[in-house]
Amino acid sequence: MKEHKQTLAGGFLSLNLALILISTSGVFGKTIAMAPEITIFWRCLFSVIVLGAYVYLKKLDIKLFSKHDLLIIIWGGLLMAFHWVTYFYSLSLASVAIAILTLHTFPAMTTILEPILLKTKFRAYHVILALLIFIGIYIIIPEINLDNNIFLAVVFGLFSALTYALRNIYTRKVMPRYNGTAMMFFQLIIMTIVLAPFLLFKDTTGLVNDMPALMGLVILTTCLGHTLLVINLKNYSAVTISLLSSIIPIYGILWPYLFLGEIPRVSTIIGGLFILASFSIEAYASNRAK
Repeated sequence: MKEHKQTLAGGFLSLNLALILISTSGVFGKTIAMAPEITIFWRCLFSVIVLGAYVYLKKLDIKLFSKHDLLIIIWGGLLMAFHWVTYFYSLSLASVAIAILTLHTFPAMTTILEPILLKTKFRAYHVILALLIFIGIYIIIPEINLDNNIFLAVVFGLFSALTYALRNIYTRKVMPRYNGTAMMFFQLIIMTIVLAPFLLFKDTTGLVNDMPALMGLVILTTCLGHTLLVINLKNYSAVTISLLSSIIPIYGILWPYLFLGEIPRVSTIIGGLFILASFSIEAYASNRAK
């Protein structure tokens, strides 16, 4: 029993470390001047190199088991590419807080989509938690004027949320058969291939200046954060991970406050409390269920 509790605690700490690392994407992305498609291409390419070296040194099994799995992995990579690019467009149009909070409507989307797509059991309390998240985001996001960039940032953020929710759901279908690092490696290769054509008609001259932030994005956010998240898809449902991920906006708003001087408003703090409440309830329910 003691060993079982330690395993659960270790898994929960691993998941939370993944969320902290992923939350750094906003502050890194905000300081990169390149177009989102180019930024994400280099992010994927460098991540493939780093993870590829890790896979080689650790001699991880990256064999594909079926054509069906390959199609799911390709689909997941395409969705992840759309998710990252649209999120970075949202970052370029508004503050980190607006971008990251709009993106984090994806837990509610996952709550609705996962039972439909995977035929999993619907749990009524997930709807309540999703409502808490929406209330928190509604309080935090300022009034939207359809004539300014905030509206476009919200649109890109919502599309990013939808594609991220779908990616998590579909990736979970094949995760039990693959190592988490290998799965992230596969999807990054797909994303690199998909985004490579943008090099032909987008400005790439800012790579040298943006390299420090880009490498932070590659190593901390992508190779460590997202790989840990994919690994935890084996232990938690996409709905659970999505709802626990609602803590990311709080972390994500803290980083630009510390490094970019973006000071959160009182409404941001109040809305964040709603999001934190949903996180705490889901964390308790998830651990009790296990």
